[in-house]
This record gives sequence, structure tokens and C-alpha cells, in this order.
Amino acid sequence: MSIGLIALLDDIAALAKVAAVTLDDVAAQATKAGAKAAGIVIDDAAVTPRYAVGFAAARELPIVGKIARGSLKNKLIFLLPGALLLSALAPWAITPLLMIGGLYLCYEGFEKVLEMVVPHGEGAPPPDRLAAAPADTKALEDQRVAGAIRTDFILSAEIMAIALSTITSPSLWVQALILAVVGVAITVLVYGAVALIVKADDVGLALAQSERPVSGLGHVLSGRPTELDLRGPSGLDRAVSRVTRPLGRGLVAGMPYFLKTLSLVGTLAMLWVGGGIFVHGLAGYGLAGIEHAIHAVAVSVAAVVPALKAAMEWIVTAVASGLFGLVLGGVVFLAMHYVVEPVMHRRGAAGGH
Repeated sequence: MSIGLIALLDDIAALAKVAAVTLDDVAAQATKAGAKAAGIVIDDAAVTPRYAVGFAAARELPIVGKIARGSLKNKLIFLLPGALLLSALAPWAITPLLMIGGLYLCYEGFEKVLEMVVPHGEGAPPPDRLAAAPADTKALEDQRVAGAIRTDFILSAEIMAIALSTITSPSLWVQALILAVVGVAITVLVYGAVALIVKADDVGLALAQSERPVSGLGHVLSGRPTELDLRGPSGLDRAVSRVTRPLGRGLVAGMPYFLKTLSLVGTLAMLWVGGGIFVHGLAGYGLAGIEHAIHAVAVSVAAVVPALKAAMEWIVTAVASGLFGLVLGGVVFLAMHYVVEPVMHRRGAAGGH
């Protein structure tokens, strides 16, 4: 009996070791997949705050929360099962889908670069848009949230496809666990950052206006004035406010520039990731010339600075992939606007007759 118990404990210990190794593998592969999707994550964080613009401060976080819940639903309910079915039934389709997603990223990146170089301007909406505008704030909020979730679905699909392409485990449940970890972690990261971004100007304004940054905390925490609040600023308040008030003014003044910088970084990351995906996909189909050329240039440049060899190789590869993505996005842009759209317009006109 004691020998059987010892054998059982040995089996439990062995299973625990296997589980620990599996969890370590899940964590490592989830981290790798998240790093691969960095460009899309940055762009998502740069794009989403605009959906909360124009609403009362009290509605900003609820709007971000609704979009975050929609993003989780996209990833865990729709995209995760779809990715697992794809992996099990048609693994050959992963690379083409990734390349299509890469084309989309390059196209979006090119459009953003074009907008930076030749601003189109939003202008006034046409009469039909005005007629279709929501009649109340609630309808506008619902419309914005729905639009954000639709955009998120495309970005989330690319994130999950990239994550799936990095998974080496043949186990279906391990793949599901890694995709779930990636989906939840990236959603928390992106929308946590978005929440901080959309409230940063409010926090900055509060800091800039507050004469009681220390004693006023009682009011903030309790929701009602305290005895210290009614006495006016203390000596500690005056000392701390010398730091907090300039900090608040800096936040208010700096957020527009921060958002522009974040948008630029997101655009460059989209081109880098999209171009890199497409170049790697071509290599997988035997067309490795571009990938080899980029690698050769990266190695040559890195040889000039041996002390920074790895960093220089990465930078040159990223820049070259981004330039390729910009060219590729330009080709797709021209095809969409001068071939696909005219053809669709003519078909629509013909169908109307």
C-alpha cells in the first residue's frame, strides 16, 4: 500500500514537471508571438483613442471598456476557434493569409504616410452623411464603438494569425492556450494603454489646477470634502504643487505631440511588420531573393560597427522591410483606387440599369 502511494506521488510529481515545462513553453511562445505582433499592437494603441474623442470625460473610460470587451470577444470567441480549425484542417493556408494581412498593413501604412505628406483634410461631411448622422449622443457612442470593434477585428485577426505562425507545439490544446494568453495579454496591454492615454489630459488638467495635491487626496478617495480640504492648502501642498502643477501643464501641452508621435511609430511599425511578413512569405514559396538581399545589406552595414552588430542588423532589416512595405502598399493603393474601385463602380452602374 505504501509502495503504491509512493508510486502515485511519483506520477503526480512527473505530471507536475510536465505541466511546469508546458507552462514555461506556453509563456515563452506567447511572448515570442506578442513580440512578432508589436507593429499591430502599437498601431492599435495609436488608432483607438480617436474613438473616444468628442465625448464627455465621464464616458471616455466606459467607451474604451466597451471596445476592449468587443476586442476580447473577437479574439476568443471568433478568431481563436477559427485559427485552431485552420491549423488542424488547412495549415497550408496560414502563410497566404498572413501575406494577405501583410498587404493590408502595407496598404494602411502607405495611406497614412500619404496623408502625412499630402493632407487631405476632413472637411465638412456631405449632405447625405449629415442626414445619416446619429440623432443623439448614445447613438453616436454606439456607432463609434461598433466601428472600433470592426477595425479591431481586422487587426486582431492579423495578431492571431501571426501568433499561430510562431507556435511550434503540435498539441491543439497548447496552441489554444498560447493563443488565449496572447489574445488576453495584448488586449489588456493595448486598452490599458488607451485608457491611460485618453485620461492623461484630464489628469494633467487636474494637476495643473489643484492647489492641494496632497490634502486633496482625501476628497478624491472619499468623494466628499474633508476637514483638511476646507482649511486650504498646507505647506506640504504648496511644496508639492510646485512640481505637480508644471507636470500637469506639461501633460496637457504634450499629449497632442505624444499622440502624433505614437501614430507615426504605429505607421512605421505597420510597414515594417507588413513588409517583413510578405518578404518572409515569398521566401517560403521559394522566392527568397528579396529576403537574401535584405540580409546581405544588413550584414554588410553591421560589419562596419562590430560592437553593435546585432542591433545594426535588426535596424537595417526593419528599415529595409519597411521600405519594401511602403512600395508594396503604394502598389496596392494604386491598384485599389485605379483598377478595383473603377471596375466595382462600373459594375454597380451596370447593375443599376
